[in-house]
Amino acid sequence: MKSKFLHANINVLDLQKSMAFYEKALGLKEVRRKEKPGFTLIYLGDGETDFQLELTWLKDRTEPYDLGDNESHIAFQVDDYDAAHKLHEEMGCICFENPEMGIYFIEAPDGYWLEVLPRK
Repeated sequence: MKSKFLHANINVLDLQKSMAFYEKALGLKEVRRKEKPGFTLIYLGDGETDFQLELTWLKDRTEPYDLGDNESHIAFQVDDYDAAHKLHEEMGCICFENPEMGIYFIEAPDGYWLEVLPRK
């Protein structure tokens, strides 16, 4: 069997804040949306790959999500690692750095960790 990776989903508490963060921090833009009475799904893409990040906003949700130990993450590769690092420093969203491995993580508004790697 062959499969194709389509998207990953995360739930967000403030849809507009999250969309603004993912666009500014990683250049992701809305490619499609599904509106339903109790929720909205926004699919973000990078304009290069087919992979999409699905943001789920449950309209009645008021409590932050419990991410447990937050041991999972999504990785992003950037063309200009130094420029990305500078932007993320200015945004104040770098939450962990591993200079030995040449990577760092940024934290999204809902607490998700996103790994940033240089393009090789």
